[in-house]
Amino acid sequence: MKPIIKRKLLWLAAGLLLLLAIALDNRLLIQHYSVEAAAISQPVRLCLLTDLHSCRYGENEQQLVEAIEAEQPDILLLVGDIFDDKIPDANTAALLQAVAGQYPCYYVTGNHEYWAGPAAFAAKMQILIDCNVRRLAGAVDTITINGQTLNIGGVDDPDLYRIADGASQSDGLAEFEAQLAQVRQAAQNGNCTILLAHRPEYFSLYARQGFDLALCGHAHGGQWRVPGLLNGVYAPGQGFWPKYAGGVYQQAACTMLVSRGLARESTRIPRLFNRPELVIIDLT
Repeated sequence: MKPIIKRKLLWLAAGLLLLLAIALDNRLLIQHYSVEAAAISQPVRLCLLTDLHSCRYGENEQQLVEAIEAEQPDILLLVGDIFDDKIPDANTAALLQAVAGQYPCYYVTGNHEYWAGPAAFAAKMQILIDCNVRRLAGAVDTITINGQTLNIGGVDDPDLYRIADGASQSDGLAEFEAQLAQVRQAAQNGNCTILLAHRPEYFSLYARQGFDLALCGHAHGGQWRVPGLLNGVYAPGQGFWPKYAGGVYQQAACTMLVSRGLARESTRIPRLFNRPELVIIDLT
């Protein structure tokens, strides 16, 4: 083989290896968004965590804990699948024990908590109680932060109604919509209302209820991405070429922000060009 051809092949191999390393990069990404809220006169910083699936971020989740602390959020909002149905709860428990005493923490369920079965689900919810993390299930808390009063509302994942002892009982949508209406009714006080809901595919329901901001996960960023061309290949509940894989979406007066989530070793198919993310939202 001629030396010039050999050099070109070596450069090509090196380029492909570099591209693969970038594609498979699963280092934590800090993603910042700024969202205007009409009822807010002073900034409030939200930290959105979703789809951790009890994956490991160093001993006692220290990498994730330090990343949260460095961003100095005012409140932590955990939007489902922080636990997993297969991976033990130790990493999730370590994270919650580390952060729950520092910030107000709110939680809504994802689908995997229910997939774990009734006994395991109860154990996971007990961890929330022990860590003083407030679970919202068709409920609203009104909280004042930096002199700004916010409604934080949340709904259960529809799999609460779809799964009972492993058997499908209902599509869950009627019950899910009832919880949304319950949250909307409780939030009729003129404050900015933030909805926590695991699934982004129901954006039209969130917009119809008139929430100011909906925070979601579940899509895992579409698992594979082509930056600048394709936002995601496949997401549960949306199928191929998901409309809501990750980012900011607008419908009527409602803004929906979808996190690409924190899952790493729990995913059967590696993430490509899709780093796990911790989302920071500045309400202004």
